[in-house]
Amino acid sequence: FFSILLHTNMQQTIADFIESKWDSECIPKLEEYIRIPCQSPGFDKDWESNGLLDDAMDLLHDWVKQQDVPGLTSKVMHETGRTPFMIVQVPGTVEGFGNRILMYGHMDKQPPLDLELWSEGLSPYNPVIRDGKLYGRGGADDGYAIFSAITSIQAVKKAGLDHGPITIVVEADEESGSGNLPFWIEKIKPELGTPDVIFCLDSGALNYDQMWLTTSLRGAINGQLKVELLAEGIHSGIFGGIVPCTFRIVRQLLSRIENEMNGEVLVPECHTDIPEDFKEQMKQLDELGPDVFTKDVPWLHEGCCGFQGLTSELGLANAWKPCLAVTGVSGLPPAENAGNVLRPYTGIVVSIRLPPAADAEKAMSAVKCVLERDPPHGARVTFSRGMQASGWCMPDLEPWLKDAVNGASEMFFNKPCGYQGLGGTIPFMGMLGEMFPSAQFVITGVLGPKSNAHGPNEFMDIAFTKKITCCVANLVNAHFVHFSK
Repeated sequence: FFSILLHTNMQQTIADFIESKWDSECIPKLEEYIRIPCQSPGFDKDWESNGLLDDAMDLLHDWVKQQDVPGLTSKVMHETGRTPFMIVQVPGTVEGFGNRILMYGHMDKQPPLDLELWSEGLSPYNPVIRDGKLYGRGGADDGYAIFSAITSIQAVKKAGLDHGPITIVVEADEESGSGNLPFWIEKIKPELGTPDVIFCLDSGALNYDQMWLTTSLRGAINGQLKVELLAEGIHSGIFGGIVPCTFRIVRQLLSRIENEMNGEVLVPECHTDIPEDFKEQMKQLDELGPDVFTKDVPWLHEGCCGFQGLTSELGLANAWKPCLAVTGVSGLPPAENAGNVLRPYTGIVVSIRLPPAADAEKAMSAVKCVLERDPPHGARVTFSRGMQASGWCMPDLEPWLKDAVNGASEMFFNKPCGYQGLGGTIPFMGMLGEMFPSAQFVITGVLGPKSNAHGPNEFMDIAFTKKITCCVANLVNAHFVHFSK
């Protein structure tokens, strides 16, 4: 009875501390961060001169330096032409205990999108708390991460529990493919040691009722396809039927890499076999109901729909199959300025999500080859490479960690942990998997239903974020307990 009571008291101490810390410190500071328009370098060519990424990183670092964590050291690293990078070191509570934890987050943001796309009273850089949700760009993706990481460690200490040495890293380039990250990781490799468990606080959840672990992440490639045919625009009546429209040529080329009727990507290098254990894992999602992936889609009106299938089938399509999206365009004037002209060129940005096991370099090279070969009408066709990142598959959880994540979820949500393959991309995970092949991974986050990262009305569910922080604290202590036996 005493053991149960002690365990319950510690759980309550952790939950109370985290509740208070988020309300009094983390939320107000996160609101300050949301106000900074620190776009990822892939979306802001002036990032280095305008200093917005530095401003946001300094804001977060100043908060870290103010925290009461014995022995904590931190620094923000700078190099010309490189995005800033923060590393935080927290020594273990027991001298001589060497088993380590690594935690990861990022603080660069996606573009704000047109303001009219945001709901009334909301905007990307004006934080608003409404119905228990903190709205604004970057709060959930992924500004909250450093607050959750530090607060979880403080909660462990507040409860009188122990933890091993912990390293926290925060990058400023994730939304652009983490191109600067290998440089920084090489710089700090001696400080990383060899972590047993790696926490990534940049993922999502299928509901707000339990903790979720991500078991796989898709890779991604993108680039600009440009079709040029004329030296200048010409009259579409005088030359129509004689000179083709460059947009039509773009359509032809897209049909080489995607079946426009069903969305199937036609480039073999963009596909891989789906492991049987992941198929079995996805079947468990059928228990959650038929609309898990579709209920939160903001359809324009009744009758709009996406691809049809069982929840498990849609889960596999999202996590393990490639898909294509056109995410940008050039060479086309706004509709209100369009004249009767055959334009000299059309450009589009093509983004392809790749299965977790696909080779991003091979996929990129194959797509470029297919698009540029045998150009219709002798047009100049170029596919300029953009972001490139391979995916990741989680190693099987060791029994102690599987019990710990389920126990943490049961403790703070009264439900066991859920598992999902995620259609998004976190480039750092593949890199870490190669660097630390024996490490265990806890990939979790607060991007739940309708949180709309990358889109308008992005929000962070505050209550859910507090509970996830509680779960992280519990796992930090579970790591110590396991390796101290």
